[in-house]
Amino acid sequence: MRSFFCLAVCAIALASCGGRAPQVGRAATSSYPAFGDAAPHDNVGQLPSYYPVHGVDVSRYQGAIDWRQARAGGIAFAYMKATEGGDVADPMFHTYRAGAAAAGVQHGAYHFYYFCRTPQEQVAWFIRNVPRDPSALPPVLDMEWNHQSRSCSRKPDAATVRAEATVFLDMLERHYGKRPLVYTTPDFYWDTALGQLPRTQFWLRSVAAHPSERYPGEGWSFWQYTGTGIVPGIARPVDINAFSGSYAQWEKWIE
Repeated sequence: MRSFFCLAVCAIALASCGGRAPQVGRAATSSYPAFGDAAPHDNVGQLPSYYPVHGVDVSRYQGAIDWRQARAGGIAFAYMKATEGGDVADPMFHTYRAGAAAAGVQHGAYHFYYFCRTPQEQVAWFIRNVPRDPSALPPVLDMEWNHQSRSCSRKPDAATVRAEATVFLDMLERHYGKRPLVYTTPDFYWDTALGQLPRTQFWLRSVAAHPSERYPGEGWSFWQYTGTGIVPGIARPVDINAFSGSYAQWEKWIE
């Protein structure tokens, strides 16, 4: 069992590395959710267990989900893929959204950005498929290189990427009344200097190390720490994410 001293040191270290550390003492020794992993990485280890609030992000590839079982297993939130580009909609989005809501799981929608459509077209498509819901989590813009795309080989320069992202974020904020987060990967973040985006909360993928090692100096709201997680109620491997703060900070964040 870790000592109080070890917990304190780890908490301070995490706080200095871009994510808010969990509270030390009673909260830090609480039983936080812990999930299995089909392909765990040694450099991540037990670090996610220092964060009390965990959730998943899903798309149609997860198949049927028992949201009540997932919630009972420790899942507090879920982001669901809603749209991609200007003409692709995830066929499970509305099913997942209804199921999560019925189970009391906080939920939100994300859009996978396509570099061969304008941001205006993509915003219009997202709005067409994702209803206004004051209780939903802020929308998410997923920006990453898609090297496997057969229909779009465009790779814009950094300034263009940031300009298109800003248009997308501003338009969605005006429509939904909440500033979207930006999900990204280490290579995309550094290739495009994405940290220069103003007023942006980040959701960072870092499955081989703590975000402080892959995005030094960058703050974050969510950390995607595995893409091969094992969660009750979800039959297939799934992305699991940690919120950067305490329970109290989570409750305030979702207000």
